[in-house]
Amino acid sequence: MYSAPIQELIDEFGRLPGVGPKSAQRIAFHLLRVPTAEAERLAKSIVEAKARVKFCQTCFNLSELDRCEICADDQRDRTLVCVVEDARDVIAVERTNEFSGKYHVLQGTINPIEGIGPEQLRITELMRRIGEEGVTEVIVCTNPNIEGEATAMYLARLLGPTPGLTVSRLASGLPVGSDLEYADEITLGRALTGRRLITDA
Repeated sequence: MYSAPIQELIDEFGRLPGVGPKSAQRIAFHLLRVPTAEAERLAKSIVEAKARVKFCQTCFNLSELDRCEICADDQRDRTLVCVVEDARDVIAVERTNEFSGKYHVLQGTINPIEGIGPEQLRITELMRRIGEEGVTEVIVCTNPNIEGEATAMYLARLLGPTPGLTVSRLASGLPVGSDLEYADEITLGRALTGRRLITDA
């Protein structure tokens, strides 16, 4: 229907999360209408971000350096680690101004349907940090959906027997089925402050 370059552009946008065929088509035609300089600016931003941004070697948050700003901050409590699914969740928790510890980004959740098991996540690195950094509490801040709850329970069973370690979960305040990045600061802050212990029961 469309010429090859246009269809290829639509197809590429269609691969982005949350972008359906109609949205991909709208974005593609928008970019074809804007001045060349504007389209080139967008392309340059994508290329530069891919070239400069990497994963923090400690917590796996996004960073330009080997260690992100939070991991490099000695004023933060290294004995308290907040475990989140991805880098967007770090920003969501930081906006609450209720958390002064460190983070650990799993880079996903357990999802057997998509073939994602614990071995595909950054759980081994989390275990190593707990031993090396003297962590006394892990707050599991995965999303309150099926995958997030499964991941939280897996971590509770895995970390529960660790001597001197408390494993907690965000308290009520976050609606089931929602994502952390869409929660407002007050709701997320209350959930963080009122976190609860995770048990197998």
